[in-house]
Amino acid sequence: MAVNFQTLAPFGVELIGVNLSTVGDPYIDKLKHLLAHNGVGIMRKQSMSDADFVTFLQRLGSLTFTAGETPVPQQPWLNLVSNVGRRCPPKSVFHTDTSYIAQPPAYTALKAVSLPECGGETLFSNQYRAFETLPTSIKKKLANATVLHVASGVTLDHDQESQSWHPLFRRHPLSGKIALFLSTPDRCQAIKGLKLEKSQRVIRLLYQHSIRSYRLYRHRWQPGDLVIWDDRCTMHRADHSQVVGDRVLHRGLIAGEAPIKAALEP
Repeated sequence: MAVNFQTLAPFGVELIGVNLSTVGDPYIDKLKHLLAHNGVGIMRKQSMSDADFVTFLQRLGSLTFTAGETPVPQQPWLNLVSNVGRRCPPKSVFHTDTSYIAQPPAYTALKAVSLPECGGETLFSNQYRAFETLPTSIKKKLANATVLHVASGVTLDHDQESQSWHPLFRRHPLSGKIALFLSTPDRCQAIKGLKLEKSQRVIRLLYQHSIRSYRLYRHRWQPGDLVIWDDRCTMHRADHSQVVGDRVLHRGLIAGEAPIKAALEP
């Protein structure tokens, strides 16, 4: 089945002329592969209820929910992303959603509900490109590195997952490409086999390498937008610095697999 799309700069795709409430299974399969190769997919003019949104997400895989987030009323699989009623803008740094569990989400999707008069863009980093542009010497030194991801900024019960070790270099199960798998340094606490201070220094350097401004895609929201991205090869953050007005989005997550360690060529 043909899928009409245009590539975005510097990465990502915008799908053209699609109604996600009515697409068939072949389209869903094509969408997964597009995301696996391009990281981010933008769908404009989607008139979706929350129930329709959940139905669409269920076609991508099993739904999951980040413990400690605020659910959308009557839609427990969705959570609320909102600045309404806040004195200070929400804090947002580049991160990967819920990376501290053993099987982090494969996809995150956001549906526009209420958009501000200006500001409130979402930025994305290309973690394939982050890996590709690392010096060969760094790749060799960190070829077998695993990173301890820990929960921060959420309230968890004692029996809920709060940390997990993941490979630094992660192979995507659909594209076969290798991504630099990170989250904010607050959530990447250590590299196995390195002293803590050196671990944190290396993580900060890799993180800054990942989010160089000229490699970021900045999404400027429009009414009816639905944005979905592959958490296995991207990081993201919201830009709250110039927001004027209410910014309300509904978020859904699709469960993923345990990250696959990339075996690098010697």
